[in-house]
Amino acid sequence: MGEIRKVIIDGEELDVDIEIDGETYRATIEGHTFEFIIPNSKGIVSRKRGSAGGRKRSGTVSASMPGKVVTVEVRVGDSVEEGQTILILEAMKMQNEVVAPISGMISAIHCEDGMNVEANVPLVVIEPPMPDED
Repeated sequence: MGEIRKVIIDGEELDVDIEIDGETYRATIEGHTFEFIIPNSKGIVSRKRGSAGGRKRSGTVSASMPGKVVTVEVRVGDSVEEGQTILILEAMKMQNEVVAPISGMISAIHCEDGMNVEANVPLVVIEPPMPDED
């Protein structure tokens, strides 16, 4: 998983997962992946904003759009790795794998199978490992 960015396409705000592999960019939008090249670019997507701390992402997983939780793949206390599927969310007639943005332990689950959820509502909280656990 790359960096999640909000974009507006035809007036609709969407979350896009953008990955950079050399000169090739991969953008995943609602389960569809597109590869493209931006001539003369030097990693324009990789700019960093925000916290001065060492954490690169939050451990709170939220729905990017309204949908229905199909299955929750984890339980409180489970250890997960970054990129591991933690739940399946059906939105806009598509089933989307929602993955862990960071490695750590599941500390809270705020949804269950079959539950309808709104956009930007926290679904799962992942606590990162303590620095001395490396």
